[in-house]
Amino acid sequence: KICKMTQVILKQAKIIDPSSPFHNQTMDLKIENGTITQIDKEITITSGFEVVNVPNLHVSKGWMDSSVSFGEPGYEDRETIENGLQVAAKSGFTAVALQPNSNPTIDNQSQVRFVLDRAKHQATTLYPIGALTKGSEGTDLAELFDMKNAGAIAFGDYKKALQNANLQKIALQYVQDFDGMLIAFCQDSTLKGSGIANEGAISTKLGLKGIPALAEELHVARNLFLLEYTGGKMHIPTISTQGSIQLIKEAKAKGLQVTCSVAVHNLVFNDEMLMGFDSRYKVLPPLREEATRKALIAAVSDGTIDCITSDHNPLDIELKKLEFDLAKDGTIGLESAFGALLTVLPLEVIINKLTASKLIFNIENASIAIGNKADISLFTTTDNWIFEKENILSKSKNSAFLGQKMQGKAVGIYNNRQLIMNN
Repeated sequence: KICKMTQVILKQAKIIDPSSPFHNQTMDLKIENGTITQIDKEITITSGFEVVNVPNLHVSKGWMDSSVSFGEPGYEDRETIENGLQVAAKSGFTAVALQPNSNPTIDNQSQVRFVLDRAKHQATTLYPIGALTKGSEGTDLAELFDMKNAGAIAFGDYKKALQNANLQKIALQYVQDFDGMLIAFCQDSTLKGSGIANEGAISTKLGLKGIPALAEELHVARNLFLLEYTGGKMHIPTISTQGSIQLIKEAKAKGLQVTCSVAVHNLVFNDEMLMGFDSRYKVLPPLREEATRKALIAAVSDGTIDCITSDHNPLDIELKKLEFDLAKDGTIGLESAFGALLTVLPLEVIINKLTASKLIFNIENASIAIGNKADISLFTTTDNWIFEKENILSKSKNSAFLGQKMQGKAVGIYNNRQLIMNN
């Protein structure tokens, strides 16, 4: 349901926002022309207002996903920007950071402007990530300063680690001139080789070539050394190993400006999911063993991991329904993110980690208070349900979460003067 109503009353919503004077209170909220005008125990309904009255309704500051792929331009059959943003809105996200892995790659200012233009007038705000290197090929730096001026919030090559340490160093030095941020996916390609699953007991049992934890950790260590040498800001996306957690913890203790994320699927699943050779569970970085999954959850809770991403990556059936070693890496994740997280983490931790991306990328994140802009995610916490095919809103259906138990549901969002509900 898309409702361009600017006048909305949310009835009996429990506010989860530690920065709000109404934290943990169940209140009515009145929104007029995109601004919260009243928060009270009981607000009288007047004509001209859309009323949202959902059992067990909760609200928080708007969530942001720090890594989504949509395909457009070039791969519209996987997902368009318009539909992708609708999916994000119905999944509770008021903002997303768009990866540059389209065709052509988002590696210049005209490409940045193109995706921003396609995202106009949507309830969910799109923030483009510019490619770090031309064509994401890892050889020459892209037009970083021009892209920043056009609206790119950071620079990185999606799922491609920059093997050239000197280029990484130069990039870190260069972006400091305009307060830019590098996103450094970490994986040593020589150590990964042709590996397709976590190196361990399961990959050995299944006869699948392994990707050792060392392939990630060696690059994390290298990139943190470079960051210490150059200064500047770095975000390490989707970490997946215990060694990476430790290295980042030590770097933060030294005062380095480093942040990191973890993907929902690495928190929910372990590599035992591969026992049936189901390519829906083929992701990068791979699902690791149970001890590591638990360590990642602990690192989310203790603050070492700054934010959680769905790492939403739509792929058409021709790329996924193949033998395990030939299938492409990636799963969609927007629709299942919140419901899956509530099965493994406490609510306040989830909200903190889904709103933290705005802090990382220096995006305004207004608290739920009278007079503030309404940028709000709506959700429930008590629904128990199974994620089925009809819950997939994306054009692509490659979800690792099909058949999984979910707790709580994203109900929708209010943002950019629009109410979007998922029903």
